[in-house]
Amino acid sequence: MQYISWLSHYHDDRKTAVTFGKFDGLHRGHQILVDKVRKLSEKEEICSVVCSFDMHPLWEEKGILPQVLMTGEERKAHLDGRVDYLVECPFTQNFRQIQAEDFIQNIVKQLFHAKYVVVGTDFRFGYEKHGDVQMLSEYAKIFGYELFVMEKERYHDRIISSTYIKEVLKQGDMELVRKLLGYYYSVSGRVEHGRKLGRTLGFPTLNVAWPSDKIVPPYGVYLCYVWLDGRRYQGISNVGVKPTVSDQNRVLTESFLFDYHGDAYGKEVTVELLKFCRPECKFDTVDELKSCIDRDIESGKHFFTFEK
Repeated sequence: MQYISWLSHYHDDRKTAVTFGKFDGLHRGHQILVDKVRKLSEKEEICSVVCSFDMHPLWEEKGILPQVLMTGEERKAHLDGRVDYLVECPFTQNFRQIQAEDFIQNIVKQLFHAKYVVVGTDFRFGYEKHGDVQMLSEYAKIFGYELFVMEKERYHDRIISSTYIKEVLKQGDMELVRKLLGYYYSVSGRVEHGRKLGRTLGFPTLNVAWPSDKIVPPYGVYLCYVWLDGRRYQGISNVGVKPTVSDQNRVLTESFLFDYHGDAYGKEVTVELLKFCRPECKFDTVDELKSCIDRDIESGKHFFTFEK
């Protein structure tokens, strides 16, 4: 997959199957769009393109603190190998001024040479969101593309959306989050040096900083999988600020792996959060902290043994 950071940097004259959206989380609803684009491109031997609107410029202008389900790097990782192009489109003031008709003519037709356009039922575009699927349909014959409007994916009686997933995530229901996303909610990053207190207490941990714009689930201990050097390990993770031993208020995920004994400092890892176990606590003593972690580890090992 090729990653393009601006529309103006996309230069490919081949016809495409293209989909548009914010794609925050690439949840099961988004995956329907991506899968349709891929199937159409394979059938017709044309390019598959995901054009993702990056809302950060708008949020910055309005002073809104970003709270996303997925970072840009995570989106690239999830789409890698599934489509030919991921084109990020920063939602700048200039882009927001584009009239809906010009969006169709200049971007859908002239830039992407679309043979197929795949969108959800509520897709809106152009200045003040004047464009919708009805307009896309009306212009399809004029510009020679075929439009596919995909129905929303549902979980029971509710439409799967990024907003819905954020609600569930803030409640710490990681099992339902996984069902809605289609994969485990995770955080990726480079293992950094900490105070090595865990090593002193007998359970060395892998510390990874939580991205500043990514939604943090409730602070606490989670059952987890950790991907390291191409292998998946079982363990527990504490997501939070470690109030017993730190006053920095810096959010970290601190993971203890049950069967890893190597040196992971400086390595890239991905921590997948399976299940919320208990809230993060401030203990009166380090000994109380150690006793609680011992219980967390035993409980975690029991869970994975039972899971098998």
